[in-house]
Amino acid sequence: MVSLVESMTGDHPARPVLVLSNIAGAGGLARAAERGIPTATVQHTDFGGDRGAFEAALDEVLAEAAPDIICLAGFMRVLTAGFTGKWAGRMLNIHPSLLPKYRGLHTHRRALEAGDHEHGCSVHEVTAELDGGPVLGQARLPVLPDDTEETLAARVLEMEHRLYPEVLRRYAADDRTPVVMSSSS
Repeated sequence: MVSLVESMTGDHPARPVLVLSNIAGAGGLARAAERGIPTATVQHTDFGGDRGAFEAALDEVLAEAAPDIICLAGFMRVLTAGFTGKWAGRMLNIHPSLLPKYRGLHTHRRALEAGDHEHGCSVHEVTAELDGGPVLGQARLPVLPDDTEETLAARVLEMEHRLYPEVLRRYAADDRTPVVMSSSS
């Protein structure tokens, strides 16, 4: 989130209007507030498993902020077709794998267990299919012989911080040309 916010200056075609979290006290809320960006929290746990009610509350907060684009970052909830359909073509997510490989969780472990020589991250449009929307950018890096889940995750995170802002810049300018990045280490 911070990388995205920090990128939205100067000639960038987007500006942050809200940082919304489903976890009260999430670190991103404080970091956004420090930068003068409005914040809000809609805790999914307050809805007792009623996904529709949770999404309706999210939608209400988002509608008030009126974003042109929603950027998910660290939002670990599966969204329904009703919600994703309403925001279709205006919602992005970052995922720590080279989609379509390793949708869902534990991507670094799965890449290591599979013996992959390359790993990375993807930015994609959000659809009702888990990590299944059109890929708008990928950053690739080699899997090193001594990589662990933690070291691989740290290196992928560095690439995420470069990739997501670049994809957002293009997306906000109505450019859907895929962004491709790589790192030799």
